[in-house]
Amino acid sequence: MPLNYHRTIPEVFAEACQEYSDSPVFTCMDRTISFRELDDLSGKFAAYLQHHTNLKPGDRIAIQLPNILQYPIAVFGALRAGLVVVNTNPLYTAHEIKHQLNDSGAKALVVLANIAKNASTIIRETGVEQVIVTELADIHSPLKRLLINCVVKYVKKLVPEFLFPNQISFCKVLSLPQKSWEIVARDPEDVAVLQYTGGTTGVAKGAMLTHRNLVANMLQLNEHMVSSFRRNQELYIAPLPLYHIYSFTIHCTSAVALGNHSILIPNPRDIKAFVETLKKYPFTLFVGLNTLFNALLRNPDFQKLDFSPLHLTSSGGMALTAETANKWRELTGSPITEGYGLTETSPVVCSNQVNAVQYGTVGRPLPDTECKVVDENGNSLPTGEAGELCIRGPQVMKGYWQRPEATAEVIDDEGWFKSGDMAVIAPDGFIKIVDRKKDMINVSGFKVYPNEVEDVLASHPDIVEAAVIGVPDKEGSEVVKAFVVCSNPALDVKAVRDFAKTKLTAYKVPHQVEFCKDLPKTNVGKILRRELRDKEIAKKA
Repeated sequence: MPLNYHRTIPEVFAEACQEYSDSPVFTCMDRTISFRELDDLSGKFAAYLQHHTNLKPGDRIAIQLPNILQYPIAVFGALRAGLVVVNTNPLYTAHEIKHQLNDSGAKALVVLANIAKNASTIIRETGVEQVIVTELADIHSPLKRLLINCVVKYVKKLVPEFLFPNQISFCKVLSLPQKSWEIVARDPEDVAVLQYTGGTTGVAKGAMLTHRNLVANMLQLNEHMVSSFRRNQELYIAPLPLYHIYSFTIHCTSAVALGNHSILIPNPRDIKAFVETLKKYPFTLFVGLNTLFNALLRNPDFQKLDFSPLHLTSSGGMALTAETANKWRELTGSPITEGYGLTETSPVVCSNQVNAVQYGTVGRPLPDTECKVVDENGNSLPTGEAGELCIRGPQVMKGYWQRPEATAEVIDDEGWFKSGDMAVIAPDGFIKIVDRKKDMINVSGFKVYPNEVEDVLASHPDIVEAAVIGVPDKEGSEVVKAFVVCSNPALDVKAVRDFAKTKLTAYKVPHQVEFCKDLPKTNVGKILRRELRDKEIAKKA
C-alpha cells in the first residue's frame, strides 16, 4: 500500500496522542510524561504563542535546548501554532547564535537558563521579540523542581547571569490562564523546520524541511525498519541531541508516531551518569554514533548491564568502524545497523536492516528513495563504480532558506540532490560511502567546515593565513588541525586556541595547531588542503 506523505506533523502527532494517550512518550531525569500530558502541555504552549505574542503562522521560533522534556513540548507546541522551528545548537557561541537568528529571521527564542548568557549578549542585534527561558527541572513536580533548579543555580553555579529585554519563564507560559490553542491550517508543503547546515560550501544555510519531507522520512524509516520498530513496545535511548535532524526524526517523529517511549539523555558526555540512567530502564533500541559506542564499551559499569531486551542499535552521523561494531555486538548481542543521511534529506537516505547487515556499507535506500552515482560531468555511472551520490525522493528538502542560487547548485531540474559524498552502489543495492567530495571534517558526528574556521583564525591580527584539515583521532573520528602562518613569533598554540574559542563552538576549535612559514598553493593561490592531509598521512606511515 502506498505511503501517505501528504500530512503535517501536527496531524500525525494528534493521531498518536489519541491512540496512545496513556502510554509514556518521553522520560528525562526520572520524570516521565505520557502522550496525554505532552498533548496538554504542548497545547498550552501553542495557546501562549497564539494569544500572548505577535507571532503568526509561518514565523520562525528558535529552540535552543538540550535533551530535556521542554524540547518536545516547545517543538510540538510551536508546530501546532503554525510556526517554523529553527533548531539551534545549545553549544553555539554568541557569534554563531547571532548569525542563525538573523539569517532565519526568528522572532522568538526558547532557551535553557544554563546557556542563555551567550544569546543575551547579542539578542538586541536580532529581530527576536520574545524570549522564553526555562530551567532544567521546570517539568518536574513543584518541590523537585525547586530543589533541582536551586542546586543547579546556587550550589553548582551552572547558571551565569543574563537578562533579555522581553523574557518570560517557561513555567509561567504553561500556567497562564488562556484560551485553548486553535488549529492552524498548514499545507504539507509548508516549511516545518529550518535545519542549519554547512551544505557543501561551508556557509551556514537553513535547509527548508517541509511537513511532507519530515512525515515522508518518518514513514519511510518505519516501513524500512518494520521488523525492528515495533508499535507501542519500544524503549529508545536518546543520547544524540534532538536539535540534530537524525535524532529529531528518530525520537520526535518516528518513535512518537509508533507510540514508543524515549529516554532523553541531557549530557551523554557524562558517561558515569549516563550509565546510571541506563541501569534503570530495560531499553530495546539504542541510537548513537561511533565515538559514543567506544566510550561506553570502555566503561566497566556499562559492561555489566543487562542487554537482553536490546534488539537493535542504530548508528549514524559518522562512519562506524568494524572494530566498534564487532565489540558492541559481542558485549550486547545487538547488531549495529549503520545508515546514511544528510540534513537536506530529512535526513535518512538508506540504512542497514537488522536481518541484513553488511558492515562497511550504509545499507539499502529507504522506500521511494532513488540513488545514483555520477561522474564530474553529471553522467550516471554503472554499479560498482565510485562517483558522487545523488538522491531523489519525498524526503529531499524544499531548498535552502532565501538562497535560490545555492539551492540550484545542489538540486537539479529533475529533483536530484547532489550529496557531495563519493559512494559506490553494489549490484545488490547496498551503498558504501568511500570519501567526501569536499573538505568537511567530521568531529564525532558534527560537521566542521574548514572555511568557517579559517575565516575566524584569519581575523586574528597576528595570523597572516591559515588552513584547516581533519586528522584522525583514537576514537575513529577526527579532530581539527590548523596550519598557521603568523607575523608575530611570540604567538603560541594556546593563544590561537583561546582566540578561536571566543568565536567558535568547542568542537570547531582546532585541537592541533602547527606554525609554518607558508602554505602549499595552486598557481592561482588556492591553498592545497589535500597536500597538507597527505603530509599528515606520511608522518604516520
